[in-house]
Amino acid sequence: MFRLFEIIGNRFLKFVEEGGKLFIIFFKTLLWTFRPPFNFKNILNQIEEVGVNSIPVIMITGAFTGMVLSLQSHTGFKRFGAETFVGTVVALSITRELGPVLSGLMVSGRVGSAMAAELGTMQVTEQIDALYTLATNPIKYLIVPRFLATTIIMPILTVFADIIGIIGGYMVSVYVLGSNPTIYERRTWDFLKLNDVYSGLLKATVFGMIIAIVSCYQGFNTEGGASGVGKATTKAVVLSSLLILVANYFITALMF
Repeated sequence: MFRLFEIIGNRFLKFVEEGGKLFIIFFKTLLWTFRPPFNFKNILNQIEEVGVNSIPVIMITGAFTGMVLSLQSHTGFKRFGAETFVGTVVALSITRELGPVLSGLMVSGRVGSAMAAELGTMQVTEQIDALYTLATNPIKYLIVPRFLATTIIMPILTVFADIIGIIGGYMVSVYVLGSNPTIYERRTWDFLKLNDVYSGLLKATVFGMIIAIVSCYQGFNTEGGASGVGKATTKAVVLSSLLILVANYFITALMF
């Protein structure tokens, strides 16, 4: 019995310790973000890696999300004679929830894993320690560009996902299910407000911060050689995905 309490207590202490370290590196990153010098070239390179290279994945995700949402909504609403509201449901669901959340999860899997693996490899090969000997702050040089790039680019990727998702829903609803295009468009724009779009973009910004901080933290704390890099990569994707879902709930509860 006491052994069980000991295990639970150790796990809880480990959780608190990891959470404290994560917040420390987050606040250090914020502090160094606004301190010169600013390496714009490195930031632009990270924007290209995080944003430009993620566009195809985001577009495919957004398109098929809108398409399947339109198909499912039409099937359900047909039972109540409310097919005209399919456009409203698709637009609101994608802009408020599915666009930012699915974009965050896809970027977490594609970019977060790469960040954790890259920094983890640098950690186990002592390249990060070498930066200290060269009087270079690793947080400023390695984490800040990734943090800024992910935070800036996530809302842009979410806009892509929103637009493609709404278009995908329109194509399925009008050309596959035979809905009236004029009514579909009118129902979409009559009920879609700017606040719905802004809330999704705010979520995307927070998700970008989560992905960058969690992934870089796991990379910085990698131990155990190649196997440690693999574990850090897995932890980065899983933890950032979970935090995205948790943060999504609390942001939604505060805004609506």
